[in-house]
Amino acid sequence: MHGTTGPTPPPALPTDRLRFAMPPRHDSVEDERRHRKERLAGALRVFARLGFEDGVSGHITARDPEYSDCFWVNPFGMPFRHVTVSDLVLANSEGQVVEGRYHVNQAAFTVHAQVHAARPDVVAVAHCHSVHGRALAALGELLDPITQESCAFYEDLALYNAYSGVAVDAEEGRRIAAALGSCKALVLRNHGLLTVGDSVDAAAWWFMSLERSCQVQLAAKAAGRPVLIDHKAAVATREQLGGDLVAWINYQPMWQDISRSEPDLLS
Repeated sequence: MHGTTGPTPPPALPTDRLRFAMPPRHDSVEDERRHRKERLAGALRVFARLGFEDGVSGHITARDPEYSDCFWVNPFGMPFRHVTVSDLVLANSEGQVVEGRYHVNQAAFTVHAQVHAARPDVVAVAHCHSVHGRALAALGELLDPITQESCAFYEDLALYNAYSGVAVDAEEGRRIAAALGSCKALVLRNHGLLTVGDSVDAAAWWFMSLERSCQVQLAAKAAGRPVLIDHKAAVATREQLGGDLVAWINYQPMWQDISRSEPDLLS
């Protein structure tokens, strides 16, 4: 007696009929500028939700697509969760406001401007005084390859092994940029974390992922002796997960959530 079978499943849809988000292409400088500003305001609000804000410390900057030595940044003293597109400030490489209604944090902008100057490939720079990032920075340590996520930073994370107070001069900013080198992230000893990306989305994702990886490493070492992923596997994982396009894709759920639940950020 032959067994009975269920109904034939429907055929799979062609992949070209399925939606998959990819970075947009822009028809004009104005469209690209608007896009970067929207993503910047959104990233600031995401950071607020995650508790990365600490007083007036912390910034995300986005290079203007037309004036490459000018950068959009959050207003000094405004809570991240209140920032809108129209609140953003455009400052030049000297930290002088050229468009907007607010001041910028000169100390933080000094570092960002030097990183942007040293890395023309970078669109956005993120730096905040997050809790677990500061804890790892206080140890003067880098991440170990102990999770899939931390492997994204394997041999692509640098340490600025100095602390001389609040960075207020261009020379200090240049030293920080030199320490970053070609990496996508930097641990500033006794200070915090800094990440860069070829989009606001990528820089924001790297910061979020780095902060969580710091948290995991601190927890794992407090509990015992973490098992390291071997060099070959860590490199292979970084090659799969460590690119800015992967970061952009990973960030899209956060963008969709913040832009849908807080649409006023676009005003």
